[in-house]
Amino acid sequence: MLKDQDRIFTNLYGMQDRSLKGARARGAWDGTADLIAKGRDWIVSEMKTSGLRGRGGAGFPTGLKWSFMPKESDGRPAYLVVNADESEPGTCKDREIMRHDPHTLIEGCLIASFAMNAHACYIYIRGEYIREREALQAAIDEAYDAGLLGKNAAKSGWDFYLYLHHGAGAYICGEETALLESLEGRKGMPRMKPPFPAGAGLYGCPTTVNNVESIAVVPTILRRGGAWFAGFGRPNNAGTKIFAISGHVNRPCVVEEAMSITFEELIDTHCGGIRGGWDNLKAVIPGGSSVPCIRGEHMREAIMDFDYLRDQKSGLGTAAVIVMDKSTDIIKAIWRLSKFYKHESCGQCTPCREGTGWMMRVMDRLVRGEAGLEEIDMLWDVSKQVEGHTICALGDAAAWPIQGLIRNFRDEIEDRIRAQMKGRTPAMAAE
Repeated sequence: MLKDQDRIFTNLYGMQDRSLKGARARGAWDGTADLIAKGRDWIVSEMKTSGLRGRGGAGFPTGLKWSFMPKESDGRPAYLVVNADESEPGTCKDREIMRHDPHTLIEGCLIASFAMNAHACYIYIRGEYIREREALQAAIDEAYDAGLLGKNAAKSGWDFYLYLHHGAGAYICGEETALLESLEGRKGMPRMKPPFPAGAGLYGCPTTVNNVESIAVVPTILRRGGAWFAGFGRPNNAGTKIFAISGHVNRPCVVEEAMSITFEELIDTHCGGIRGGWDNLKAVIPGGSSVPCIRGEHMREAIMDFDYLRDQKSGLGTAAVIVMDKSTDIIKAIWRLSKFYKHESCGQCTPCREGTGWMMRVMDRLVRGEAGLEEIDMLWDVSKQVEGHTICALGDAAAWPIQGLIRNFRDEIEDRIRAQMKGRTPAMAAE
């Protein structure tokens, strides 16, 4: 269990003052100019040492991502873009940072932008986050008034300007290139890669897109040292992580914990256990709605990190842990997710545009038991034709929950179809 002195986010629950004065009392903005004075190479090297992997879902090494930015400018400006479009169902960690601890993010933006030779940073915040935007904008205004942003930011000798951009509420804008399109004023639709954003991103200039949590942990990592951060978790799964646990637990919560904590310890320590006890656990979606579910009996000993969950044919994603007990109609739950992805597909790629609607309609019949048994395999095959055949990962996100359902709960689907064939509807059938 993570000790209080090792927590990076010291005001996650908003119990203390979130203003600049309160943030400084908790250690924010302490020696920022000294960190910047150590130079870009030192900052990137420490980030690589820390082993931090992107906290937005993909888990790409953050220091390595920063190192892709050009060392010398070719005349084009460079940009940092912070992805605060937290639209993955089940995910609610970044909003707590922006609401209650915004100065960790703002200071991180300054240091990370300096490391990438960027004088400007844009935070793209989700359209539905009204209060979060107000809290973050108030903190940005405070930082400008205190000389921490603008010319000679924090007396570091580096000019830095931070802008908050409010999106219009589209899930697809959480994909980094669709986010850049939206930021430029166009419809949020993913771009083909290459070129990657580090070569041609925002306004055709070198750009790095990072998640809120990935940037907000930077100042603390640099103050305490990359090796300190790397001391948590298993190799290649380093650091602390904010978990957002929802669903059928006794106390749903958002909590910062060490990576590689076991699922059992996470739930028992912070959530007061599973509703109805561990024997009542049916399934868990361990990383936000886009990763496949895992059967409950396989989750109790599970290790909550990128590599272990990948080996279980799922993923850590954003660490949005959705817990389902045995009262859940798992087929209907996955149908609801397929409906979401059908609704949020931007329509650019044919497999996703056509496939998400097709999969949702088959799922609709599976919920009622009105499909044929052979349609289960057909649904699996179609999900495989959508997965990996689209410009961005939304096609994968639509396919994976369905694949997880068929892999883990095929018996339930078949039982419902057979019961319907016999003319009696099972008690769990959808309304």
